[in-house]
Amino acid sequence: MMQKFQRFGGAMMTPVLLFAFVGLVLSLTIILGNPAIVGDIAQEGTTWTKIISIIADGAWTVFNQIEVLFVIGVCVGLAKAEKGRAAMTGAMIYLTWNYFIGGILTNFGDSLGIDISEVGSGTGLKLIAGIVTLDTGLIGAIAIAACSVYIHNRFFDKKLPDFLGIFQGSTFVYIVGFASMMVLAVLTVFVWPPIQRAIGSLQGFMLHSGPFGVWIYTFLERILIPTGLHHFIWQPFMLGPAVIDEGIKIAWINGLPSFANSSDPLSVLFPIGGFALHGSSKVFGSLGVAVAIYMTAKPEKKQKVKAILIPVTLTAVLTGITEPLEFTFLFVAPMLFGLHALLAACLATCTYLVGVRGDFGDGLLAFLSTNWIPLFKNHWLTYVWQILVGLGFSCIWFFTFRFFILKFDLPTPGREKDSDEIKLYTKKDYQQKLEDAKKNGIKINPFTQKAMQYIDALGGQDNLKELNNCATRLRVTVKDASLLYKEEHFKEIGAYGVVVRGDAIQVIIGGDVVMIRSQMDELVDKVLDDSSITLGTPLDEKIDNDLGK
Repeated sequence: MMQKFQRFGGAMMTPVLLFAFVGLVLSLTIILGNPAIVGDIAQEGTTWTKIISIIADGAWTVFNQIEVLFVIGVCVGLAKAEKGRAAMTGAMIYLTWNYFIGGILTNFGDSLGIDISEVGSGTGLKLIAGIVTLDTGLIGAIAIAACSVYIHNRFFDKKLPDFLGIFQGSTFVYIVGFASMMVLAVLTVFVWPPIQRAIGSLQGFMLHSGPFGVWIYTFLERILIPTGLHHFIWQPFMLGPAVIDEGIKIAWINGLPSFANSSDPLSVLFPIGGFALHGSSKVFGSLGVAVAIYMTAKPEKKQKVKAILIPVTLTAVLTGITEPLEFTFLFVAPMLFGLHALLAACLATCTYLVGVRGDFGDGLLAFLSTNWIPLFKNHWLTYVWQILVGLGFSCIWFFTFRFFILKFDLPTPGREKDSDEIKLYTKKDYQQKLEDAKKNGIKINPFTQKAMQYIDALGGQDNLKELNNCATRLRVTVKDASLLYKEEHFKEIGAYGVVVRGDAIQVIIGGDVVMIRSQMDELVDKVLDDSSITLGTPLDEKIDNDLGK
């Protein structure tokens, strides 16, 4: 069950990866369209503002169609085969469901007590791809996507009688989905309005939970990272509907122009923004952690540790992707991760108490573009306090981590016991494999060799049962976990850590994981199609002995 939740959480991360770019573009359009920042060129009605408006309209595509995006992303992530076809039929099934709901509301809305004359925030209705429908938000989108991908996995390969062969495959999936959506649409019309009222009550409760709610939310968001279930904590808040229907991220961007022109405190302008301060630990905590690990490393290993820490720390601070850094100490010193989660919750609560609100769920680039730069003119003092509190906590992170590392002699990077040098395939071996792969029609790119190495480390292509990924982790189901190489071998390839739970394996790779996984898919597919290709096969006895297996 845990594996299924992790896979589902990973699938939901696929569309989230687009948010960083479009959020940055929208923030830049707000900055460049503000006369107080760029001058008279940004006055209303100028050619400049018209161009900026066009760019902003394009950037809003992702957020305006967020439900459809998640349907596609979940279908791609969870489909066991023919992922492209699964995404296509999933999107059509979702839109069909909404059309059925829209038709019911149009014809029977008066009898149901639902007025469809007004659509928008607070009405319970929404316009999705031009369809007036109930505002089920991401809950509805993800639920229908899950139904769609189940139907796809169950019926895509169903063999029909020959005279019905034209209706096989994706067509049959859609036929089953079409009939299912008729029933689900009727149920939704009756069941969803009471759920909406319950969500409204939850929003009120969370909004008035104050510092305690912020602390609990942030602590859970951090402490669940090793399990991969933290997505189920932050997504209902950032993308809706835990505190506001459309989610904090979209609500903040929508309100940013008015917030920039107001001198009222941010705590008054955007009170729900207290639940988007979890990124503070990604910026300020990461600095303290990295310096503590470096300073406690053995002198002869500091250069090597620095080479590891600089890229993962920069990734964490700038983009908010912290898993590569956190997994450098998580499994060798779990107590440090518990301390890390406690400090993250305390930092978010303290910044909340000094009046900070906004969208601080990511890294420094988002801090600058969606908060500090557009709002600095009227809210600079709040941000000065935020930076001072954050840097103070960086020092707390450093001293507490340093104390625990030295006190308990924790084997953080640079303090490990000396071991024999790990020997994998030589560069020449992999160059030969690349040449063989190229001859057999496999597209070679900068990630091909890494993909080959991970296939080897996971026990060879015959040991791979299922491949998936989230933003930073390769998620693999293997047939026999005993065939995996030791964690040190994965780290030698470039991984930051490995989580083994039975046959469910997570390899923490970082930002390259999407490309590496894609290349692994191609390698495995080609190998299965052509038995003459010998990529990722188990190593011979000599290399097995070298690896200590």
